[in-house]
Amino acid sequence: MKKQIILQDKPIDYILCKSKRARRMRLAVYCDGSVIVTLPHNFQETTAQRFIQEKTKWLLSKINFFRQFKNAPIARLGRRDYLKHKDRALFLAKEKVAYFNQFYGFKFKKINIKNQKTRWGSCSRSGNLNFNFKMLFLPEKLQDYITVHELCHLKELNHSGNFWSLVAKTLPQWPKIKKELKNSALNL
Repeated sequence: MKKQIILQDKPIDYILCKSKRARRMRLAVYCDGSVIVTLPHNFQETTAQRFIQEKTKWLLSKINFFRQFKNAPIARLGRRDYLKHKDRALFLAKEKVAYFNQFYGFKFKKINIKNQKTRWGSCSRSGNLNFNFKMLFLPEKLQDYITVHELCHLKELNHSGNFWSLVAKTLPQWPKIKKELKNSALNL
C-alpha cells in the first residue's frame, strides 16, 4: 500500500509491503527512486514509520544518489529489455564462469539469468549461479568482479576473509573494482 512520511521537511512516498515470509524489516531504494518497506506480517505500521525515521540519513542519501541518474539507461531497463537481452546475458555469464572457473575448479549446477532489482548476482546453497541481465551493460572488469564474486560463493557462502582470499586469487584489485561497482551510475 502507498504511504507517505515527512523526513527533514520533505515528503517521501513509499510502498509498505507486509509479508508472512519476512523475519525482519527491510528498507530498499531502487534505481528508479522508489522506496519499499517490507514488514513482517505481525508488525504494526507505526513500527515501519519509526524504522524509516531511524534510517533518515541513509534513505535521503540513496534517494539523492539515484535522482542524479534518473534518465540513465539502466534505470529504464524493464521486463521487455530482460526478455530481449537475457540470451546474450546468459552467453556472457557462461563464458565468464567457464573462464574464471579454470582457476578454481568449483562444481555448480546451473547458471540462471534474472531481472533483479537489487542484486547483480547470487549463489544458492544448491550450487546455482544467478546473474542479473543488466550486467551485460557494465564494463568488462565489473562483469568479471560479479562473476568471480558469485563463483567464490560456491566455496564460501559468506564474506569472510577466506572468501575474499578466493576472490583475490583471480582479481587481486577486487577492493577497487568493488568500490567502482558500488559508485557506478549503473548501480542497482
